[in-house]
Amino acid sequence: QVQLVESGGGLVQAGGSLRLSCAASGRTFSSYHMGWFRQAPGKEREFVAALSGSGGFLRYADSVKGRFTISRDNAKNTVYLQMNSLKPEDTAGYYCAADSGYGEWPSRRANEYDYWGQGTQVTVSS
Repeated sequence: QVQLVESGGGLVQAGGSLRLSCAASGRTFSSYHMGWFRQAPGKEREFVAALSGSGGFLRYADSVKGRFTISRDNAKNTVYLQMNSLKPEDTAGYYCAADSGYGEWPSRRANEYDYWGQGTQVTVSS
């Protein structure tokens, strides 16, 4: 069992930055692929970024590529999402997730993730 707790959300003006953190419980954190997803009101949950257990394989949604950076510190059982050049359309609840599946590449598919945090709200004003 893995428990995930996100933090770092808030209100920011367009063009600003935020760093989200996701702290995980458990002793096998490094074996999990970790992902960030987001969901805006009335919309489906969408993939944002994901990182393999080793940190060597990364994926980004096209909409955030070049602006967001996912990283992890396995010694601290924490995954981060650095968000720069934020836009109003980035406004959403942001969720981290852990995937205990196999393979080198982390998945973009939400249904392949086994554990989810409660989310943290990011609001970008124009």
